[in-house]
Amino acid sequence: MPEAGSLVNSWNEWDPLREIVVGVADNACFEPREPGYRPQLRTRDGRDAAFPTGPKPAEMIERATEQLDALALLLRSQGITVRRPEPPVLADAVRTPTFEVANQYCVVCPRDVMITLGNEILEATMSRRARYFEYQAYRKLVYEYWHADPGMEWTVAPKPSMSDAMYREDFWDWPLEKRHRKMRSFEFCVTQDEVVFDAADMSRFGRDVVVQESMTTNRTGIHWLKRHLEPRGFRVHPVHFPLDFFLSHIDCTFVPLRPGLVLTNPERPLREGEEQMFLRNGWELVDAPQPTSSNDEMPRYCQSSKWLSMNVLSLSPTKVVCEEQEKPLQDLLDKLNFEVLPIPFRDVFEYGGSLHCATWDINRVGMVEDYFPRLDYRPLAQQRGERVT
Repeated sequence: MPEAGSLVNSWNEWDPLREIVVGVADNACFEPREPGYRPQLRTRDGRDAAFPTGPKPAEMIERATEQLDALALLLRSQGITVRRPEPPVLADAVRTPTFEVANQYCVVCPRDVMITLGNEILEATMSRRARYFEYQAYRKLVYEYWHADPGMEWTVAPKPSMSDAMYREDFWDWPLEKRHRKMRSFEFCVTQDEVVFDAADMSRFGRDVVVQESMTTNRTGIHWLKRHLEPRGFRVHPVHFPLDFFLSHIDCTFVPLRPGLVLTNPERPLREGEEQMFLRNGWELVDAPQPTSSNDEMPRYCQSSKWLSMNVLSLSPTKVVCEEQEKPLQDLLDKLNFEVLPIPFRDVFEYGGSLHCATWDINRVGMVEDYFPRLDYRPLAQQRGERVT
């Protein structure tokens, strides 16, 4: 276990924040079509339209940059050290022995790629070809932490091939009924043949790590995480949200705010029985209010749902940064005794996320805790030895 003064030290999503990485929009491109992804343009009239390709226009990058810089400024005003990655050239085609793709994407969302687990920095495999090399934007920072903190551990998960065989290439052509049926069995565009996971499908609760099985994290990836993390003292818990048919990344669905409290998505409940881990340990699950925008009203190039409203960033167990238009959520957080710091961020939505996605915390004040001392998930009647009918 790291010492309290370690530079790399973050065990959960809520301890007081001391150092964080905020993404940048420079050099961003539109995410291309590939076997693991089919971006779609939001059109008010419902007609199909071609999704743009290549670099994003300068004015779009400028708007996103302004809001990302404002977030960095806000965090610094709270006494938090803010680091920024250096984006590589993203517009060039990528070719490897097993795949090629027209261009890379962006480095706005470090949360998707990188995660801090105690004193360990872990690079995810990623699930899409356009994001295969996204880790490179953060390598300089990781090396700085590695040289400065002798107690830091650094792990790079095994990179998948991302060959055609890794994907169900007919997935996107399945009739809706078949797609929903397969998704209820948690079968998506990525097969189970290789280790695949995005870091943003993980949520940290001290020694417990919750991992969502999704379009971007398969069961093989979760199995690798269990084999890697559990010998280090963590407990890894797969979770499922069967009413979300396009689930990708957990931080718009299940958001821990402080010990004992999780903000939940009323349209995406946990699979029956999985809530018991929380309820039997005294956690409260509070539904988020409806977002201020419908899915159709989200920004034109945004590929995320209206539930980006839930994608908040906790600065401490009592202080949360929230998108400024989400007044119903701000009111709820206020009633839950949080200090809310609203900030405009909608111009960042089309880059794949909101406030939590666009950040990667390096250091939070605190050490590992066990927030789930009771991990017997059997029905209470069975635990007491009573007959269950």
